[in-house]
Amino acid sequence: MKVSYFPGCTLKNKAKDLDTYARRCAEVLGITMEEIENWQCCGGVFSTAKDEIASKLSSVRALTEAAKKDQILVSVCSACHNVLKQTNHAMQNDEDFALRVNNYNGPDGQYHGETQVLHYLELLRDVVGFDKIREKVVNPLTGKKIGAYYGCLLLRPGQTMQMDDVENPRIMEDFIRAIGAEPVVYAMRNECCGGYVTLEDKGLAAKKSAAVLNNAAVNGAEMLVTACPLCRYNLVKNGGSDLPVIYFTELLAEALGVKEENNG
Repeated sequence: MKVSYFPGCTLKNKAKDLDTYARRCAEVLGITMEEIENWQCCGGVFSTAKDEIASKLSSVRALTEAAKKDQILVSVCSACHNVLKQTNHAMQNDEDFALRVNNYNGPDGQYHGETQVLHYLELLRDVVGFDKIREKVVNPLTGKKIGAYYGCLLLRPGQTMQMDDVENPRIMEDFIRAIGAEPVVYAMRNECCGGYVTLEDKGLAAKKSAAVLNNAAVNGAEMLVTACPLCRYNLVKNGGSDLPVIYFTELLAEALGVKEENNG
């Protein structure tokens, strides 16, 4: 199966492991991720201003390219996925927004929300299936107690993202079980790490990150997994904890037996 893939800026530099392991694991699971040509930054944040379309045009172009191939559009970064998903929802449900975007893009760039947008975790759950992943595991992570850290962007706004229950998600816990480890459920797994206020108020960001890490550790987590480069940066740099924080794709690569190959 082939899918269109939007990597995003951070996965090309600071979060290369998130990207590299996602691609390699997809191959093992029978998925070919075709990177969209000439993609541009998603904008980083979805602006809710009704008259603002400029920062969303790159996402619309990515959605359009996937539609031309009749493919699912997949992203791995939480922030990129949030922007792509919300932009697609706006193109489907906001006639004025869609009209202005299509007027700007011209006859060859018309788009009306045809593309299905999935996060890589949804691809694993809904397309591949966690049962198949369990069958592919060659290095089960038995005995490891792992906390899933969702953060803000994967789940919210719930009616638009529609990935999981906003207050009580389970997709990452089910993923952890599929690779043989034990998920640790803790209260702050879907709370903000303070990532977007790091530059303005580093003290607040550190306080919020430390609260997440401490809550996970108190409940028995030996490590956290995340899909968000900004969350990982904030938790590691500002959290003040020795609790390891890694990308979920790295954990998947370890379970599937391809992590060492990529490191080489």
